[in-house]
Amino acid sequence: MKVEVITPDKTLFDGELNLVAVPGIDGSFEVMNFHAPLISILVAGKVKLVDHRGHEEFLDIRGGVIEVNNNAVKILAE
Repeated sequence: MKVEVITPDKTLFDGELNLVAVPGIDGSFEVMNFHAPLISILVAGKVKLVDHRGHEEFLDIRGGVIEVNNNAVKILAE
């Protein structure tokens, strides 16, 4: 799935991933390929990015919003 992680200053990530785990307002959750559409508020914590080889990368955020639609994920982070 196409994933973008954007802050007001720059783009932190833009590429293809198999899984994204985020700190949601009601607890952490994961988004995988072809996830149902959603919009959710994010709290401070780590965003986990996993590519097709299983390589993991972590980004610290201070909050934000996630939008999932048409196998694309946009995270607008602080």
